[in-house]
Amino acid sequence: MAGRLEDKVAFITGAARGQGRAHAVRQAQEGADIIAIDICGPIRPGTETAIPASTPEDLAETAEIVKNLGRRIVTAEVDVRDFDAVKAAVDSGVEQLGRLDIVVANAGIGNGGDLLHETSQQDWDEMIDTNLSGVWKSVKAAVPHIIAGGRGGSIILTSSVGGLKAYPHCGNYVAAKHGVVGLMRSFGVELGQHMIRVNSVHPTHVSTDMIMNEGTWKLFRPDLENPGPDDMAPICQLFHTLPIPWVDAEDIANAALFFASDESRYVTGVTLPVDAGSCLK
Repeated sequence: MAGRLEDKVAFITGAARGQGRAHAVRQAQEGADIIAIDICGPIRPGTETAIPASTPEDLAETAEIVKNLGRRIVTAEVDVRDFDAVKAAVDSGVEQLGRLDIVVANAGIGNGGDLLHETSQQDWDEMIDTNLSGVWKSVKAAVPHIIAGGRGGSIILTSSVGGLKAYPHCGNYVAAKHGVVGLMRSFGVELGQHMIRVNSVHPTHVSTDMIMNEGTWKLFRPDLENPGPDDMAPICQLFHTLPIPWVDAEDIANAALFFASDESRYVTGVTLPVDAGSCLK
């Protein structure tokens, strides 16, 4: 039985681990070949961050999983803030794999703690450059190949519940993720004539390295000296109507798979929360 993405090619950013890896694996399971990029290092070279940076070994592990599924994969260590590098990676991937049908613009960073008017310009610029401009650059690099294929395609942008509602102490993140919705709708209007569909997914907390780290645990539980995930879970659960603290990366990958597949062939311009009911609160 053929997979839902049989012989298609997907370009996935931030693919070394977490949600990006889940997208690559899930789409490979359904028959897609993969172009996978990741920065494989810190956003600010030479600095330590609360969220550990992805590594070249992480991206290699993603590639190994995809290959073990019997699919082809082309990888590159690329910062989505660098358009020329993103374009070169996409061009090379399409040259090797022969086509492009799907984009999952997933790469992003998180933050938290500062009031918006006290956020440093460096933190603001890094957030907007990565989570908003990086999405635009990723799609910009990919669209000519999808149009050239003449078969239509699907573009999925990773936003957040924070792209649909506001939270305190992460205003630059909220602004960037709201901006992703504007990109999605604008690309959807402009690319519809080519049968290219554009949608966004909006995760709540996801059990990846983005939240499963000491810095985030302390952010959620500043009252404790050495908090862990079990200490953070009750706080996270307060965000949701379903009695769970977070979702898994595979839940987001399944939502993106729906958008990538022909099951949603006439679905475009949709903001899809995968949020355990967070938007109801």
